[in-house]
Parts: sequence; C-alpha cells; structure tokens
Amino acid sequence: MHKLNVFHWHIVDDHSFPYESARFPFLSKNGSYAPDRVYRRKDVKEILEYARLRGIRVVPEFDTPGHTQSWGRAMPGLLTACRGASLWKMFLDLPEYGPIDPSREENYAFLRKFFGEVLETFPDRFLHLGGDEVDFLCWKMNGDIWDFMTRQNISSFEGLQAYYMNRLVKLLDGVSSKKKNYLVWQDVFDNGVRLSPDAVVHVWKGDWETELAKVTNAGNAALLSSCWYLDYISYGTDWENYYKCDPENFPGNTAQKMLVLGGEVCLWGEFVDETNLHSRLWPRGSAAAERLWSPREAQDADFFASRMNEHRCRLRRRGFPAQPINGPDSCDRLIIP
Repeated sequence: MHKLNVFHWHIVDDHSFPYESARFPFLSKNGSYAPDRVYRRKDVKEILEYARLRGIRVVPEFDTPGHTQSWGRAMPGLLTACRGASLWKMFLDLPEYGPIDPSREENYAFLRKFFGEVLETFPDRFLHLGGDEVDFLCWKMNGDIWDFMTRQNISSFEGLQAYYMNRLVKLLDGVSSKKKNYLVWQDVFDNGVRLSPDAVVHVWKGDWETELAKVTNAGNAALLSSCWYLDYISYGTDWENYYKCDPENFPGNTAQKMLVLGGEVCLWGEFVDETNLHSRLWPRGSAAAERLWSPREAQDADFFASRMNEHRCRLRRRGFPAQPINGPDSCDRLIIP
C-alpha cells in the first residue's frame, strides 16, 4: 500500500534486550523486560518470512558500543565501569557502567561469536551497526581505559570509538562467508571514523542538508531520516513537513545526489507502544512514502491533501486507527475503494 520496502529493526537498546540468541540465551533472559517480551527464534523466522513474501527486506540493528546497558546485565565485564560513580552520584546522575569496554580482548571474542550468529540469522546484505550517542564519560573515568589508550597511541575518545568500530567491522568481515554492507549512524562519521567506501551513513540530526553534502563528498552513500521522526509530537498538519522534505535538496553535484539511497521513517518507542503505534504512524508515514516515491516536481501539498484524507479513511476502513490529518472531517461522506 505504501511501498515501504525496508524494515530497519532496531531490535535491542539500553532498556531491554528482547532478541533471543541461540549461543547466548542469557542475554534476553537477564536483559529483557520479561520472558514474554522476547522475540524467540521462531518469531524472528516468522517475521523474516512474512517480510520476504511481501518484498520487504529486514535490516537488523545491534547498536554498539553505546545503548548497551541491557547487554551488561548478562555479560559481566562487557561494559566500562564508571570508576568513582558512587562518589559522584550524590551530585550527578551517573550510571554505574558506560559503553562497551573496548580495551578487553574478551569482549571482541564475545562480539565475534554473537555477530556471527546474527549474520547467519539475518540474510540481508545490510547490517546496521549503530554507533550513535556514545557517552564518553565512563571511558574518561576509568583508569584502565586511559592505560589502554596510551598503549595504543590513541589521543582522543573519538579515536577510541574509531578503534572499536574498526575492530568490529574487521571481525565481522572475518566471520561472514558473504560480503556485507554496514550502516552506521552519522555520529560515527562525524567523530572521524574512517569508513570503508561501501559503508552507508544514516543521517538523523537537524542540519541534514550540510551532513548529506559532507557524507557524499567523502564518497559514502547516505540514508536520510532527519525529516521523519514520527514519534515527535506536533500540532496541526505536520504531515506537510514530511511530504515536502526532499532528500536530494542539499548542496551537491549529480554524482553526490546519486549516493543518497533514500529515506527512512523512524518511530522510536520511548512514548510509543502497541496502544498508539498505528495512530502515530498513519497516515503521517504515508506522506513520507509519497515523497520518497514521487518525482521532485511533485510538490503540490494542497493537491496531495485530499488524497491523504481519502487514504486515511481507507486505512480506517481496513482496521487501522489512522489519526485525523486536516482538521475535523468524517470518513462517512467519502466513497473509498
């Protein structure tokens, strides 16, 4: 209906590890919200097959080295201890542990086995490695990290993240029998990590026009999400902003614009669950789909508005609680196929 043909599955995060690993079942056992809030292996297979039959590729994301608090509940030594956090906690809201500890060889051995299983489970040639919002504070507070950086001649924490990401990609290349393409959030590119030419940079922050120009000028492909964070709440006809956002509208030549693979609608779960998912997603997501599958010349939002309203009613009649988009109206007055 919308031709949204890629499912980017951000499957784990700080709060929960709901992915059942065959090799490391204790990750979901200790890291998920509850036993019935876990994607079992049969569930993953069903989702992959459901998507395959509908021409949808499934791109999993296992975000590291940050956003890994749930991993640490099952893997002692995986995360970096925030030395002195208990003393500082009376003044600051500090966690006990930070990102994955990049100084421990045991952690790379674990990651090699874990991601080896992931690559066997998910057949798509793309894998999202995350890399966003890495808080360096616990690295800064840990003497072992400083010693490691000295031994490795690493002069900055951005450089330490680059070391980790490069090690991760190298070990992934070593366990995969087929060549994989990796996606990373723009933070990795912004922090100066030297990416391979076939890496895709996922742009999500505000100044996306400048970022796309930088990424494509460096020769990397890009994917845009900045315009389409549907979990953000706004008033009125916000769908117009989603419709008017053109991923090719940035300063760059034709070759650079050919490197923009497309766009992705994001719907994060901090304030979204099964009770409001569909009303947040539809029909605002429909406006993004219309833009991404339309020629640049199609810019008439007024013309599109009537079609959007009809489509919203179509979704309603098919059982989806799609929210109103253009103010008060009734679907009863429309004849919708």
